Amino acid sequence: MANAIERWVEEQAALTKPDKIHWVQGTEDEIRRLIDIGIKEEKTGGNQTFRELNPQVYANSYYHRSHPTDVSRTEHLTFVCHPNKEDAGPNNNWMEPNEAKTMVSKLFDGCMKGRTLYVIPYMMGHPDSPYAKPCIQITDSIYVVVSMCIMTRVGKKTLERIGSSEKFVRGLHSIGDLDPERRYIMHFPQEDLVMSIGSGYGGNALLGKKCFSLRIASNQGFKEGWLAEHMIIMGIEDKEGRITYMLGAFPSACGKTNLAMIDPVMEGYKVTTLGDDIAWINVGADGRLYAINPENGFFGVAPGTSDKTNYNMMRTLRAGKVYPTLFTNTGLDLDTNSPWWEGLSKEPPKNMLDWQGNMYDPASGKVAAHPNARFTVGAYNCPTLSKEFDNPQGVPISGIIFGGRRSDTVPLVCESFSWEHGVFKASSLGSETTTAAAGAVGVVRRDPMAMLPFCGYNMADYFGHWLHGLKLKNPPRIFFVNWFKKDAQGNFAWPGFSDNSRIIKWMLDRIKGSVSAKETPVGLMPNISDLMLDGLDISRDTMEKLLEIKPEEWKKEIAGIEEFYGQFGERLPKELLKHLAELKENFK
Repeated sequence: MANAIERWVEEQAALTKPDKIHWVQGTEDEIRRLIDIGIKEEKTGGNQTFRELNPQVYANSYYHRSHPTDVSRTEHLTFVCHPNKEDAGPNNNWMEPNEAKTMVSKLFDGCMKGRTLYVIPYMMGHPDSPYAKPCIQITDSIYVVVSMCIMTRVGKKTLERIGSSEKFVRGLHSIGDLDPERRYIMHFPQEDLVMSIGSGYGGNALLGKKCFSLRIASNQGFKEGWLAEHMIIMGIEDKEGRITYMLGAFPSACGKTNLAMIDPVMEGYKVTTLGDDIAWINVGADGRLYAINPENGFFGVAPGTSDKTNYNMMRTLRAGKVYPTLFTNTGLDLDTNSPWWEGLSKEPPKNMLDWQGNMYDPASGKVAAHPNARFTVGAYNCPTLSKEFDNPQGVPISGIIFGGRRSDTVPLVCESFSWEHGVFKASSLGSETTTAAAGAVGVVRRDPMAMLPFCGYNMADYFGHWLHGLKLKNPPRIFFVNWFKKDAQGNFAWPGFSDNSRIIKWMLDRIKGSVSAKETPVGLMPNISDLMLDGLDISRDTMEKLLEIKPEEWKKEIAGIEEFYGQFGERLPKELLKHLAELKENFK
């Protein structure tokens, strides 16, 4: 008699009508065979799944080019289908579940004719972790299969963990016909189900990533008393050998990966990496927060990544040790057969294809790599990977950093007065939009906890969960940063990158209680004398401007927060309105 997994796979196969079904094992031999299929497709003029790259430049690496319309998350066609619209909230697109399933099932009907249906059993989190979740994804894309093998823990341990149970997260995906108007990403939180069609792009197609690990998992955490967050996890070792673990939440393309692998400028300090994108956070028996990274790899933005900006990520990309590394929608240097993107080197290669496969002309003013070009690489390739990466219980969290991209208003660093005040500040965060989502770039939008596109339920309830849903005895400190403040000439005033470690050191000093802070209307700010600025070419005047609070700018900020809060109505926790009223009063 078929078990729940087999029954579900049979149902989806009856709907999608593939030529054959392949159960993915996740072994290196199997991945190699799948890549070979993708390479042969390219050579015979097929769908150009993979091209082998120069192993002398990037070991065990392959190039992939997506459809030109399929290069970022499709937020306007991403739906969260709770039975009750109010439970989805104003932060999500909503469709009634039965209506959504009927509509999208018509697109899935027969969509895999002539193709192979791949069944991917995968774990989010280490298989031995009590916090890990078993999942099954179905797809017809070799690119997705290989990417999931890099990004998650694929294999028979997942099938063993599920056994005869009905309890596993289901994901049905097909690239469909790649029509941008029929590119739907449908979430059904009450069933732990995702249905995604019409896209091969990571955030839309690797269903273990944003779809499950954030949208579905955040709803699971709401019901079960934990948090699924868009956060890095990093350990900072000081001169005495003490390691402090911190989380960091930033919208996409705001430097999360750079921070997770930062090379501190302070002598005797070292950073270890546990995750660069997603954290699952549980309350331990001691009342502290503990975090695991449910992923097993990095899916990062390539443009801007270089030996100067993120030396450790470049070392990760060149390592080629565990599983292959994929480069998607970068330029392709034909002389060296290697990927290239803006920021990798000062001058572009002379003989290069752009991300759409055309000869690149630097005089055209166009970019060679798409601004959201990506790399997909296994975590075990990372030279700064923490020895606690596979700790089933996770690591204890002492601080949480929230940030965004703001050219004015928000100071370089600030600490909240309390946990509740920190939740208020994080719930009202604004950030200038980037290329990671479709739409206009550079517009300030509220992005609470960097979770606006990823929260799988009403954000008013999500804020309430942060305030009341965790049984915390010893909450971590909450900090806010803005590496992107600009001077009067429009240049970034703070150098950023490895120098951001100077600000992290101040946070460690605050956690240890070794430095004081001054109270301001927006939170606790550093005394400039307590910041480690040795060897940095920055004037006192610039530092004062980076930490400046301008009342006229904050009055506009308050108006933006009021407008954002207004859409949540009576569901918004009263504590947040109290803190907003206090902030308003501070600037009268």
